[in-house]
Amino acid sequence: MAQAPISRSIHLVPLDRIAGFDVRPGFYDSNGATAIPGGVNFTVHSHGASSIELLLFHREQDEPFAVLPFPPHYRIGNVYSMIVFKLDIEEFEYAYRVDGPYDPKRGLIFNRSKYLLDPYAKAVTGQSRWGATSPQGQHYKARVVKDDFDWENMAQPLIPMEDLVIYELHVRGFTQDPSSGVAHPGTFAGLMEKLDYLEQLGVNAIELMPIFEFDEMQDYREVDGNTLYNYWGYSTVSFFAPNTSYAASTEFNREGNELKRLIQACNRRGIEVYLDVVFNHTAEGNEKGPFFSFKGFDNNIYYLLTPDGQYYNFSGCGNTMNCNHPIVRQMILDCLRYWVTTYHVDGFRFDLASILGRSEDGSPMGDPPLLQSLAFDPILGNVKLIAEAWDAGGLYQVGTFPSWNRWAEWNGRYRDDIRRYLKGDEGFAQGAALRLTGSPDIYGDQGRDNASVNFITCHDGFPLWDLYSYNEKHNQANGWNNTDGANDNNSWNCGAEGETDDPAVNELRKRMCRNAFALLMCSRGAPMFLAGDEFCNTQFGNNNAYCQDNIISWLDWNRLEQNRDMFDFFRFMIRFRKEHRVLRAQTENRSCGFPDVSFHGTTPWRDRPFERHDRYVGVMFAGWDQTSGTQVVYVASNAWWEDLTVTLPQLPASMYWVKEVDTWTAEQSEVPVSGCQVSIRARSVMVFTAR
Repeated sequence: MAQAPISRSIHLVPLDRIAGFDVRPGFYDSNGATAIPGGVNFTVHSHGASSIELLLFHREQDEPFAVLPFPPHYRIGNVYSMIVFKLDIEEFEYAYRVDGPYDPKRGLIFNRSKYLLDPYAKAVTGQSRWGATSPQGQHYKARVVKDDFDWENMAQPLIPMEDLVIYELHVRGFTQDPSSGVAHPGTFAGLMEKLDYLEQLGVNAIELMPIFEFDEMQDYREVDGNTLYNYWGYSTVSFFAPNTSYAASTEFNREGNELKRLIQACNRRGIEVYLDVVFNHTAEGNEKGPFFSFKGFDNNIYYLLTPDGQYYNFSGCGNTMNCNHPIVRQMILDCLRYWVTTYHVDGFRFDLASILGRSEDGSPMGDPPLLQSLAFDPILGNVKLIAEAWDAGGLYQVGTFPSWNRWAEWNGRYRDDIRRYLKGDEGFAQGAALRLTGSPDIYGDQGRDNASVNFITCHDGFPLWDLYSYNEKHNQANGWNNTDGANDNNSWNCGAEGETDDPAVNELRKRMCRNAFALLMCSRGAPMFLAGDEFCNTQFGNNNAYCQDNIISWLDWNRLEQNRDMFDFFRFMIRFRKEHRVLRAQTENRSCGFPDVSFHGTTPWRDRPFERHDRYVGVMFAGWDQTSGTQVVYVASNAWWEDLTVTLPQLPASMYWVKEVDTWTAEQSEVPVSGCQVSIRARSVMVFTAR
């Protein structure tokens, strides 16, 4: 039988009167607050609560103008639901008060004096201006969002994993510096002003560092006269709400529309948008942290607790979400579905994703229910699921992250092996060769050809220019006496620590940057790089700029003109990758009898692993592409500090080698090779194709 329209069915039940409002039982399977004809439906749940009150506030007021207790007959199971009639969504904000038992050793800390943010809130108040007074100690409240955005008839790009070129960026830092030249710095609109630039660069996916609502004032401190913030945003306040301080204008009850316009504009250009999501912990911290949402609804359900009621801290941030509890698991699934259906998000990168596979006692699970449900969920069927396959509790799962052939991984082994190989460390030639060919030693026997997201730099650590400008981290500005941040950077300053006027050092640094990016673009697996690497952006040696809302973290667009040659090289290499499918995936084997992948030393056809002392790696990819026919690409990388003479594999008589890439110089041009013998300069990379 078809259901009666909501506008008719809600009036078939007699109305009650609470706090001057007409009310009736609501829709129990619709979490959060939803505008309906004639009113608003409020649905919330708590396993341990004895009672819940709905609080209504006039906009930006701290005290409620109405308190509506949920009557006992408005509760089914652990769900409380109420429709409040004649509420104009633009004239109120809301929160809850929850009462229940207080027994901290059992994890029960209900406190009726606290105003609680709806876990399913679609917009959070008081956050629309960056750096405003922190609501900690005050009250988070929510607004009802009207979803009337017109996506028109646009379909999502659905780019195959192997064809991606991912660009990681921070929404605020990307355009906040005046050098960006945008009209709306530090916002989604400001990022949209740079889409021509991203299209020119050639990337086809952007990965946004956290844009869920977070409190940038959480770690507010003054250090040496500088204000420090929770700049990165890896401390979620609300999983369903966009960070309204990233909007160029206040969007009362239309929160998220500017982000939707950005995603729509990206998709129109064939650029996918991924969100860096943080489900491993929340901004409530440990027992000393604030109390504003999950602690007040069901502390012992939402968080992993020790037997005496303390917080496990596998996140390094005070608490750990109990991700495989059925309630939390459902909330995370609902959340991701919401971002896909309402915002058309194309993919997610999961911060410290190994936590998502821990059980309620903190131990790793074999087949974590959450990860499995996300892998097989039909709504999420086309989105990218990318795991940061480790956590702060020591669990490292690169290559072993539960996947069901659905999850990809940030390949930390790629980063470490390529960094050490390019630096010239002994014993990393074999690792580099395997990383270039898709890490078959990690993923090959699992049939996970597209599991590896390759990266050399990301937000966490040195940007590419600093990787070759600093031997050591320089994090004094963070206020922790340089004790924070990683010590195993595998970096090299090329002869001088930090900025220098020495032209030889600066040229070597640029060449090392070109080497790194050339190998990244010539590797099987989806490549990712950090925004600003394409014009040598610097963090001045800070490898943990999580709190730096200033030029340390912001992109300095003046460096684009100063290093236009580097930008042109990045463009060239991205285009080269796109033109040679054989670099991205195994193709049909119609290529002169060559295998799909082969390893070579300074002489062709290496039939044994590279030795510890080797610092030259040759990798040849061969195959056939329907568009361009036979493709053969030979990548020659010399990590020695001396020139080498290299013999390329013999081609059929009808073909010859062409040098297409040479990182020794910034300018690239095609140069036919006479015969098979070439000279490759010290610390450089060459790429040859067969014609």
